[in-house]
Amino acid sequence: MNVWTRRRRLAGRAAMAGLTVALAAGCASADKTTSSASSAAASGSSGGASMAGMSMGGSGSSVTGGKSSAAAAAAAEEKAVPSVDGIKPVPTQNLATADWQGMKISAMAMTAVPFVVYDGTTERMVKPTKKTTFHLMVYLNDARTNVPIPYAGVWATIKQGSKVVYDERMWPMISEYMGPHYGNDVQLPGKGTYQLSLLVSPPVSARHVEYQNVWLHPHRVNASFTWSGA
Repeated sequence: MNVWTRRRRLAGRAAMAGLTVALAAGCASADKTTSSASSAAASGSSGGASMAGMSMGGSGSSVTGGKSSAAAAAAAEEKAVPSVDGIKPVPTQNLATADWQGMKISAMAMTAVPFVVYDGTTERMVKPTKKTTFHLMVYLNDARTNVPIPYAGVWATIKQGSKVVYDERMWPMISEYMGPHYGNDVQLPGKGTYQLSLLVSPPVSARHVEYQNVWLHPHRVNASFTWSGA
C-alpha cells in the first residue's frame, strides 16, 4: 500500500470518528433539550393541575360562600324592609269580589298610610300604628261602566273561626291614587285564614232611571282570605 492510499484511509477514519462524536454530542444535546422540555412541560402540567385544583377549590368555596351570602343578604333584606312610622309595606291583595244587581263589589288590602276624616267642620288625622295590619279598601262600581257608586254605606266584619277580630265602619274616602272607595285600617292578630263579611247599604241619593229598582235593601258579601303577613 503506497503512502497516498494510507493517508486517504486515515483521513476517512478520522472523519468518521468526528462525525460519530458530533452525532453523539448532538443526540446528547437533543436528549438534554428534550429532557428539559419534558421537565418544563411536566412542571407546567403539574403547576397547571395545581392551579386548576386551587381554582376549582376556590370556585367551589366561592359558590358555597355565595349561596350562604345570598341567603344572609335575603334574610337581611327581609328584616330591613323600609317602613313608614313603623308600618312595613304589604303587597296589595284581593280579598273578595262579588256582583250585586249590576254593582261590582271589590275588597282589597294595601299598606296602611295616614288619612284624615273631615266631618264638615274639622279634620281628624288617623295614623296607623305598629299593630296595624293593612288598609282595607272596598270599591263599589257599576259592573258595566266601572263608574264609582257613592252615597252607600259599608260595614266590615272579620272573623277568625268563631271569634270576631274586627268590626268597623268603612269611611267614604277619596284618593288621588286609589280613587273613590270605602276604607279603614285593620288590625289582625296574626297570620291565618279569616272570614270577611261586608254589609253594603243602599246608596241614599236621587237616582237616574237606569238605577231604578236596584240596590234598595242592604246586601251582605261573605268571603274567606288567607293573610300571610308583611
